[in-house]
Amino acid sequence: MLADVLKPLTEEPKRAGIFLDVDGTLAPIVGRAEDAKVPEETSRALGALARRYGCVACVSGRAATEARRLVGVGGIAYAGSHGAELLEPGDSKATVLPAFADWAPRVQEFVRARDERDLRLLRVRIEDKGPISALHWRGVPDEDAARTRLEGVAQEAEAEGLWTHWGRKVLEIRPPVEVNKGQAVTELVRRHDLQAALFAGDDATDLDAFDALDALPAAVRVGVRSSEGPAAIVERADLVVDGPEGFAAVLEAL
Repeated sequence: MLADVLKPLTEEPKRAGIFLDVDGTLAPIVGRAEDAKVPEETSRALGALARRYGCVACVSGRAATEARRLVGVGGIAYAGSHGAELLEPGDSKATVLPAFADWAPRVQEFVRARDERDLRLLRVRIEDKGPISALHWRGVPDEDAARTRLEGVAQEAEAEGLWTHWGRKVLEIRPPVEVNKGQAVTELVRRHDLQAALFAGDDATDLDAFDALDALPAAVRVGVRSSEGPAAIVERADLVVDGPEGFAAVLEAL
């Protein structure tokens, strides 16, 4: 039963953390990232959890301030850009890992130089995520052609010393600095002296956060199943739900 799986968290909530991916976990995946919405009832549930648990945080590939805008809850923390940024409750500006921030102009310059006619004809959308730039091709007229062109962009980025990451119909151009969601979870656990935690996610980048929970005495890994998600999310999860609608039941149980 769901209550039994969550018992390590609900028994002593002040020593437990709730860490959540946003897109695909709290908000349904949509054609354009800027059109994503977190249901109002989900936002209300997160606000209630923030008063009960030791730490509640959204750990997202989006910029931290953009994640907070989307989720709409001011009383929780936001780790953005896959862990490169941290926005604590009440803060107006996120703290960015210095080594990551130093590379932001190089990343932005690289992407601006490729924001030309061919990408625009393919309808590729560029999202500025601060130190990270994302190129989206979900829903464009010819997704295969867009993917092929972006494979070339990825090769060019790597040749210039930048790092790339492929997500669900998105290519990210990143600074060559090691950051991941697991590092963000580890830091939040340390700051709040937690003994148990839950992480819920739907994509490959969430597996690092699953790994980070190994260091805790008690942990719950929630895999949010989707048609595009990696098999490992389901295989490694302690609990599997179907989409954000299924995960809403977990929030209610918490």
